[in-house]
Amino acid sequence: MCGRYAFLLPPEAMAALFKVLNQVDYPPRFNIAPTQPIVAIVEQQGRRTAELFRWGFVPGWVKDPREFTLLINARAETMATKPSFRDAVRNSRCVVPATGYYEWMKGADDTRRPYFISSAETETMAFAGLYSTWAGPNGEEVDTVCIVTVDPNLEISGVYDRMPAILRGEAAIDAWLNTRDVDVAEAMGLAVSPPAGTMKYHPVSRAIGKAASEGPELIAPLTPEQAAAEAESARPRKRPSAQLDLF
Repeated sequence: MCGRYAFLLPPEAMAALFKVLNQVDYPPRFNIAPTQPIVAIVEQQGRRTAELFRWGFVPGWVKDPREFTLLINARAETMATKPSFRDAVRNSRCVVPATGYYEWMKGADDTRRPYFISSAETETMAFAGLYSTWAGPNGEEVDTVCIVTVDPNLEISGVYDRMPAILRGEAAIDAWLNTRDVDVAEAMGLAVSPPAGTMKYHPVSRAIGKAASEGPELIAPLTPEQAAAEAESARPRKRPSAQLDLF
């Protein structure tokens, strides 16, 4: 599951890297959380643009999004058959650019530690995504998106049992976005785990768990002093005894 990620590429650099026709005014973000607006790249009638979407996919047939499960991820293995995603796999594929993402790994003592995961090959990754536009009864429209996930590759399997599907190279990105000529079967073949040795990760502060947290310190490697301080703050405090000590 990918539930938090960072995206630091400036708009002009993103436009050049992904060959989009526009720029989106979007600041660097170190802690992007579900339901927040995120940048995604779409291609319609041969025109590739960057747009803002709400992270949390809502199929067009949903009557009330408030009563629908928040879908931030779609499993690659079942996305072509699940009612929520199958139309999007055919017609509404997108790319979610990311600098890295966060995952929580359970340690030997059952405590969970967040890790920042990024590519060992490039500064910006291209996550495979799906999007949908929900139209309300009063004419309102909300563009929504989710990130496709796959089984982890060798190094990430030690951290978590899922990871985003990363489109590696221009050809994979072009094919994923080209819903006119690339059918569902071919698209599913693009949503696969990256080869071993292409990812890297390091532990980070638990501050990432707070959606309001923001800043470059969130992706910095955890120092021994920070780890000790967090461990100390997590220890349960003894409650004072309610019984009076007469001696």
